[in-house]
Amino acid sequence: MLFVCLGNICRSPMAEAVLRSKIEQRQLTDQITVDSAGTGDWHIGKAPHEGTRRILDLHGISYEHMRARLVASEDFERFEYIICMDKSNGENVRKIPGGEQSKLLFFMDLLPDEELREVPDPYFTGNFEQVYDLINAGCDVLLERIIQEK
Repeated sequence: MLFVCLGNICRSPMAEAVLRSKIEQRQLTDQITVDSAGTGDWHIGKAPHEGTRRILDLHGISYEHMRARLVASEDFERFEYIICMDKSNGENVRKIPGGEQSKLLFFMDLLPDEELREVPDPYFTGNFEQVYDLINAGCDVLLERIIQEK
């Protein structure tokens, strides 16, 4: 699984850390690979945003060694699914040459009963708690889907 957002410091690293924690709890680390990337290059090499770190700390979820990076064409080879946090990032990922479009999913499609159709960007809204709640619920659905497919 590769999670993608704009700068790879808020939503996608939060999803990476949350899903990795759930994978570790289920002892599936040798079967499922998870990572995150961004479509913008402003934060390459930086740790997750302070708000992301704070909410992950609150829930006892590690983000150690995580650094922002750009999504690349090689990611389409490395990952079974590329999950975008919003339509804009999905459009940017679609522009990557050689990308297999069938691997592209939108995170909120995991939560069809939610009114929101995109994961709000807490870099702009400041609402990291709301984003954590959405990501936590979506990662539960995603992990069950992965397990059923294996």
